[in-house]
Amino acid sequence: MQTEPSKDIDDYIAGFPQDVQASLRIIRAIVRKAAPDVAETIKYRMPTFVLHGNLVHFAAFPKHIGFYPTPSAIQAFSAELKDYQSAKGSVQFPLDKPIPFALVERMVAFRVKETRERMKSRTRKRQ
Repeated sequence: MQTEPSKDIDDYIAGFPQDVQASLRIIRAIVRKAAPDVAETIKYRMPTFVLHGNLVHFAAFPKHIGFYPTPSAIQAFSAELKDYQSAKGSVQFPLDKPIPFALVERMVAFRVKETRERMKSRTRKRQ
């Protein structure tokens, strides 16, 4: 586990064991595929993807990967997340079980669509 703040997402991922790094890289690739124009940064000491505001965050912990897709995604996928510990805007994927990457992909796609629709609505209101 890292003690110093990461400079970027590559630096963040490099601070974890190889198996955790692999999962973090897959999540990163999922986000980048769903939103090729997403900006990457570190916020709250976590990898953050920005698309007209925060899209999603993720973070590795000793026993889980935290995924933060905002409350709307947690609510939209609540039935599929019932077997995971979750809160208003986050879910924990235990490291001792397979990460549900297909679910992560659907949640990211949901957030991208939600974000793009919100931006279209704002643009229409200004015209």
